[in-house]
Amino acid sequence: MAGISVGVVFSILVVLVLVLTVFSAVAQGKKVKPVAVAAPKSVSEGSAADEAAVAMAVYLYMNGRHDEESGVLTIHVNEHSLWHEELNDRL
Repeated sequence: MAGISVGVVFSILVVLVLVLTVFSAVAQGKKVKPVAVAAPKSVSEGSAADEAAVAMAVYLYMNGRHDEESGVLTIHVNEHSLWHEELNDRL
């Protein structure tokens, strides 16, 4: 049942994308051509900037210079806010 539901939703999305692509092409007066999807880069095709960013992240992590969170959440309650006053005026 779940597989059928996922399949129906996925097929509706595919049809919707195709319909919107056709309508867009018709509105612009162009011929409809298939959409090309760019292939993801492999690890060996990374740029020097990518390598520098990864190296800096590893360096900072290994030397203990990353952010340390306290894990404490503090919530301050303001009982005299304007929203509170407006609510009381309506009641």
